[in-house]
Amino acid sequence: MVGVTDLVTFGETMLRLSPPRGVRLETARNLGVQAGGAESNVAVGAARLGADAVWLSKLPESPLGRRVVSELRSHGVRTGVAWDDPESSRVGTYYLEHGGEPRGTTVIYDRADAAITTVEPGELPTAALESADRFHTTGITPALSDRAAETTTALLRAAGEAGATRSFDLNYRAKLWDPETARAAYEELFAHVDTLFVPRRDAREVLGREGDAVEIAHGLAAEFDFTTVVVTRGAEGAVALRNGAVYEQGVYDAETFDAIGTGDAFVAGYLAKRLDGGDVADGLEWAAAAAALKRTVDGDLAVISPEDVAAVVDGAGGIDR
Repeated sequence: MVGVTDLVTFGETMLRLSPPRGVRLETARNLGVQAGGAESNVAVGAARLGADAVWLSKLPESPLGRRVVSELRSHGVRTGVAWDDPESSRVGTYYLEHGGEPRGTTVIYDRADAAITTVEPGELPTAALESADRFHTTGITPALSDRAAETTTALLRAAGEAGATRSFDLNYRAKLWDPETARAAYEELFAHVDTLFVPRRDAREVLGREGDAVEIAHGLAAEFDFTTVVVTRGAEGAVALRNGAVYEQGVYDAETFDAIGTGDAFVAGYLAKRLDGGDVADGLEWAAAAAALKRTVDGDLAVISPEDVAAVVDGAGGIDR
């Protein structure tokens, strides 16, 4: 991994195991297997949209660890993995059972003792970080263990020292920690973050912010000196604040086949367009289009192309003959 790198991400990637739609886990005889993790989802989405992306993590040197790497590489992501003894660590997994209303979709995590929980900065191949344009991670990773939190901080600091723009997606997970603990950890990391992505709901419930999305963005930018704050509002779209200027973006209509990974696709679209020279408004437009497209694709990964995104932005649709 030499030369200039557009984007480096860091975090855990798990194997997602899913029964066929309409089948309950307790009766399933077959499970589909796919890779999924917030930061690698972003790396894949950005790579498919033209960015040179690298994903850093730690995995056991086992068939399952290699399975994760091979899937990410198949989408053009370069991987920098610290390989661990498979006798003492494992690949985290999660089970996803799709269900329509009123049952809904169920997610069951099995990630205890995953290799990522013992990760240390010195064991990661971080050469790409030294010349990266951007570095991205999420609030999931520091929740996994004290070591993962320390390594997250160390990589954010190193990326800043190398001159990279650092982005952080809050990505709060109630199954990993409570709001008070998460808020304290996030606020320690904010000193090393340039661009913050945060859902309005989490800004209110985890960060204790009040007001509408614009007020939330202004408050966070003023307190933590972020260059850019992007607040997502679900069906109401997103708001970005950069250097005092406010940008708004609506959503693109999508028939939802699989909503998992939509937020990661949004981030990937934004980062890919910004890396390609687009301004904040352009980035939001591509973010919204990438998120809409992801909802039509099974699995965590946004298996999309620049042409797909451009078609959504331009309003093209219908049957591709």
